[in-house]
Amino acid sequence: MQWSVLAASAAAICVLMLTMWLVSVKLHDASIVDIVWGFGFVVVAWVSRLVADGNVKRQNLLVVCTTLWGLRLAGYLYWRNHGKGEDFRYRAMRKKFGNRFPVVSLYSVFGLQGVLMFVVSLPLQLGQMPSRKLGALAFVGVAFWLVGLVFESVGDWQLARFKADPASAGQVMDRGLWAWTRHPNYFGDCCVWIGLTLIAVDAGGVAWAGIVGGVAMAILLVRVSGVPMLEKTIGRRRPGYAEYVARTSSFIPRPPKRS
Repeated sequence: MQWSVLAASAAAICVLMLTMWLVSVKLHDASIVDIVWGFGFVVVAWVSRLVADGNVKRQNLLVVCTTLWGLRLAGYLYWRNHGKGEDFRYRAMRKKFGNRFPVVSLYSVFGLQGVLMFVVSLPLQLGQMPSRKLGALAFVGVAFWLVGLVFESVGDWQLARFKADPASAGQVMDRGLWAWTRHPNYFGDCCVWIGLTLIAVDAGGVAWAGIVGGVAMAILLVRVSGVPMLEKTIGRRRPGYAEYVARTSSFIPRPPKRS
């Protein structure tokens, strides 16, 4: 049974990423992969639900939590990016590889993110297999998930309002949650996946291997494609960002330091 769940999830990710790659070639916009990221986990959660034969309450809990998180993220990114053209990261890749970019993007963008999606989603897959009833750890997981969802939702809303104000052009967002952490959305994402992982491992047995997915997401957010990638260039684009860094936590929220 566990192999059938993993195989079905892998197949679903392959179909999704291949389809969206074809769409990106047609649109000349590889940025759509960012929108697909959140939606892909929703697909994996539902596919696992249909194939796995575990505790129904835990399965439904994982599916509902993942769906709410994934659709919110995908919807927000679509709203933020729609009509603005390809993201500068992919434009740089397109310029570098020229006519080879469509083929390169198949494995270096869509393929790579598909592999990462499969690894990160292991809690959603493995957590739906065991038949063990919900325990205390699952409710702790729900608490983490809720804190994370609120944190990233409020953080995104505050940033959107800030950017919509013409007086904020070129300035540093250091208000609300952004005064406590430079990346409330990434911190929220991390909490969400801690929560999903705890809900999964509460099932025991093979579900404990799902920790790999939660750890992988945390590493991506803190060390790879989250905080480091964003802060690599933002200092050159935002006057006063160095002062903001000096007084504000990079990830875990805490009161800002006094000047």
